[in-house]
Amino acid sequence: MKGRTIGRHFRESFKSLGRNGWMTFASISAVAVTLLLVGSFIVVMMNLNKMADNIENDVEIKVVADPAASDEAVEKLQSKVEKIDGIASVDFASREEELDKVIKSYGKELSLYKQSNPLGDALYVKAADPHNTAAIAKEIDTYEYTAEVVYGAGKVEKLFNVVKISRNVGLILILALLFTAMFLISNTIRLTIIARGREIEIMKLVGATNNFVRIPFILEGAWLGIIGSIIPMTAIAVAYQQIHAYWQPKLVNEMFQLLDPIPFIIQVDGLLLFMGVFIGVWGSLMSVRKFLKV
Repeated sequence: MKGRTIGRHFRESFKSLGRNGWMTFASISAVAVTLLLVGSFIVVMMNLNKMADNIENDVEIKVVADPAASDEAVEKLQSKVEKIDGIASVDFASREEELDKVIKSYGKELSLYKQSNPLGDALYVKAADPHNTAAIAKEIDTYEYTAEVVYGAGKVEKLFNVVKISRNVGLILILALLFTAMFLISNTIRLTIIARGREIEIMKLVGATNNFVRIPFILEGAWLGIIGSIIPMTAIAVAYQQIHAYWQPKLVNEMFQLLDPIPFIIQVDGLLLFMGVFIGVWGSLMSVRKFLKV
């Protein structure tokens, strides 16, 4: 394809946007509103997914050693635990540190137990895959010098099920919203092209090839997608940075942290731009195809 022909296609696609002002406005508005909804939902779901990951990764096993066990026996227990497949970390806490935690939580009245500490040393174990927590806890419970293994039996399994269901529901909703966006935007662009059906038929009757007719409409669909994407991209970028700046300092719990604006906003905006262009081009292709059979 010659450079002059390509230049002509670009000029015609731009001119067409101006000639069909109201239909262009309708298409851009459909792209902007729909992608704003899609983008907002993606932002919410991605942050909820991060919080779910943080909650899962916060699950740990507390292994309480037998208070009568010697230091050497506790070291052997720790060494044995560290050799289990799928262990991410094992942190040791002495019985004195454990007692200090109890005193801090329940009051200084318990300080009298410092003279005869009834607690045992403890190991805090995290699994590389949080879903293996229960299996690892059951294995550790069989080891010698283990007095108690605590990991929230029953509650952990329910937590993982809730997180799994939430993720699946979120994914289904995002996919449904994406298909809805494709349907709405492509149909709006289709109406724009159908309104110019006579123009296409005349071009075909005077000998224009399919590609000569098709390319300006493909470019026009791309411009509609790009222009329509700019509004939601800007709105989400500005709004998310404001929300992050306001709420992040208030979320003191590490489990409930928002995604950092960079690179998150760039990723979301890139996705919205791609969706806008893809749906615009796809809608144009599907719409102009029926007129190329003349």
